[in-house]
Amino acid sequence: MKASVSLITYNHAPYISQAIESVLAQQTNFDFELLIGEDDSNDGTRAIVTDYRSRYPERVRLLLNTRRDVVYVRGRPTGQGNFANNLRNTRGQFVALLDGDDYWTSPQKLQKQVDFLEANPDCALCFHNVRVVEQNSSSESALFHTEPMRPRYGIEDLLNGNFMQTCSVVFRAGLFSDFPPWFFKCRMADWPLHVLNAQHGWIGYLDEVMGVYRRHAGGLWSGQSRLQILADSLQAAKQIRTCLTPAQKKHLDAVTEAWLREMIDLHCAQGQDTAAARIVLFTRLLFRTRAKPWRIFRLLVLRRPGIEAGIPK
Repeated sequence: MKASVSLITYNHAPYISQAIESVLAQQTNFDFELLIGEDDSNDGTRAIVTDYRSRYPERVRLLLNTRRDVVYVRGRPTGQGNFANNLRNTRGQFVALLDGDDYWTSPQKLQKQVDFLEANPDCALCFHNVRVVEQNSSSESALFHTEPMRPRYGIEDLLNGNFMQTCSVVFRAGLFSDFPPWFFKCRMADWPLHVLNAQHGWIGYLDEVMGVYRRHAGGLWSGQSRLQILADSLQAAKQIRTCLTPAQKKHLDAVTEAWLREMIDLHCAQGQDTAAARIVLFTRLLFRTRAKPWRIFRLLVLRRPGIEAGIPK
């Protein structure tokens, strides 16, 4: 099997058929499989994917999970179990990722990315540009990457934050043996996976638009507030840090410090000075600031604005 498409889905009934059809439409000179991990949806998604398996048994494999299989992080359900279970069961030399609410727009996408990886054996994974569709908006779609992109990136670039939409990524299978325990302590799956893969090669960029990333209120990521995204990113960064070199840890520390400052700014803008002060008190930023301890205490107790004055610039 040359390639596996790992599609995970939960409550994607309005979108899942378009995702599956975009995979079945792929034109390749090699065999590939579509492996669907269904996380026990309650909106009819399971019936839809089961029908596709019955119609395309030579192409579609189905892994049916139950809600007992769900991995919880900080008391909130995640798709980590479904994501990892799917990847553990892929059979291809290369693996393409797709979420059930996104879809591909080019029938040559899979062929082009597999060709790219075969032509560049030291490249661990590759990605392309996508269009972003706001599901509940009348505004036109926009490109995810609007600025010129480089043809190749490294793990240090990835430590600045994930810059690849899941539906755009194809990676070389078997670069690491299995998911480390810390992976299941993250609320997100794609950024940690990409870091694990990028430790074994560079990241290639194909300057084409070959997919759509759909934003909607029910999205596990796009439906969150900026504060929640930052909190989840910081929590994932703490886990990712355990597998990095000293130089890479130093790079990631600088990134997380910037995210903490942004969280403080957002809390202050919303009048949540106690929450902002708590971040200062209970993070490493407290030990880097030149602010007097009494000043931070005053901001915490009196809930006065200006907590950012205690943060190093």
